[in-house]
Amino acid sequence: MTPATSIAHRTVSILGSTGSIGTQALDVIARNPGRFTILALSAGGNLDLLARQAVQFQVPLVAAARSTSADLREAIAAYAGEAGHPAYAPEIVVGDEGATTAAACGSDVVLNGVTGAIGLLPTLAALEAGSVLALANKESLIIGGPLVKAAARPDQIVPVDSEHSAIAQSLRGGRRDEVRRLVVTASGGPFRGMSRDELASVTPEQALAHPNYAMGKVITTNSATLVNKGLEVIEAHLLFDVPFAAIDVVVHPQQWIHSMVEFRDGSTIAQMGPPRMLVPIALGLSWPDRLDDVDVPCDWTQTQSWDFQPLDDDAFPAVRLARQVGEAGGTFPAVYNAANEVGVEAFHGGRIGFLDIVDTVEQVVDDHADALAGDRGSELDASSVEGVLRADAWARRRAHELVEAGRGAASVKGSR
Repeated sequence: MTPATSIAHRTVSILGSTGSIGTQALDVIARNPGRFTILALSAGGNLDLLARQAVQFQVPLVAAARSTSADLREAIAAYAGEAGHPAYAPEIVVGDEGATTAAACGSDVVLNGVTGAIGLLPTLAALEAGSVLALANKESLIIGGPLVKAAARPDQIVPVDSEHSAIAQSLRGGRRDEVRRLVVTASGGPFRGMSRDELASVTPEQALAHPNYAMGKVITTNSATLVNKGLEVIEAHLLFDVPFAAIDVVVHPQQWIHSMVEFRDGSTIAQMGPPRMLVPIALGLSWPDRLDDVDVPCDWTQTQSWDFQPLDDDAFPAVRLARQVGEAGGTFPAVYNAANEVGVEAFHGGRIGFLDIVDTVEQVVDDHADALAGDRGSELDASSVEGVLRADAWARRRAHELVEAGRGAASVKGSR
């Protein structure tokens, strides 16, 4: 076996450094001294943590979307003085372009760990710069689809979602033309086993109680509605060029099996490990090599049992809807994602109920089909970044209109 010490030194940019993915990536890097140098960090806010990270790793470029240059520089200077680095003064970028600037700086690896459609431009910038893109921001691939794939050279994108990392690892066990289907696992979220009627009274606090992972508000809510799993189905199709009919979802509450690949001869290869993100993140940084002792493996000396259940499409229609928009292609995935982001914010703001999130998304998707058939069709195309962003903006406006009109689950469904 080739020892981990053979891994070449790599420079890294981390987008979303103060979030769950970013902080875990920095932990992996800190535990592997000498293997990585961080060239850029970007974050939305949380200046205190961003400044600490920048000083700890002596990062040359630091970007923050929600800050002024003066505030960020002051925070960095304060921690630099405490850490004994009073001369440390990185280049600072503030505003929406910060993540894109960090992505374009020419690092060997760019880890895109931001959440939402805002990750599209940084994704394209990283690919254009020739960096390996360690992709945790699934939305940029989903909404940018053909644009992202056209910009990427073979093997330039390394998936960081645990499900897609598992598939990529399992695919090492056979050739692509030997694959029969992909099996994406889902925890089922905090409401697994509940009926649609029972889901009507779910509160935002309950939706944030994921059984296995600690994530941000949007991703955790998406896991509760299973929108996240719908996005992952689209992502799997785009990453691995497997038709939607050959991508299954199975509920596996324990989440020790992260996903599986079934081959034509009937063999299935599964990747398994603790329900944490450390291994997928580490592989995103070091792919195709592995680092030593990233996480604790399964303990096969202990009695344990793992369950598998079919997905309830009636209670959780988000995956079914994602398959439909994925098959439709074009700007439909961007519309699905944008309407959902609006719905999640409205749910946590107390303006709509839990079921209204996906019902609103479905109505916006239906309305988008009408818009494409009408006068606005030529504006809402997926052949350019501008067209994708116009479709994203259109979907957000339409979703806001539905929310402000007070159209809950019953009224949205009744309007069809």
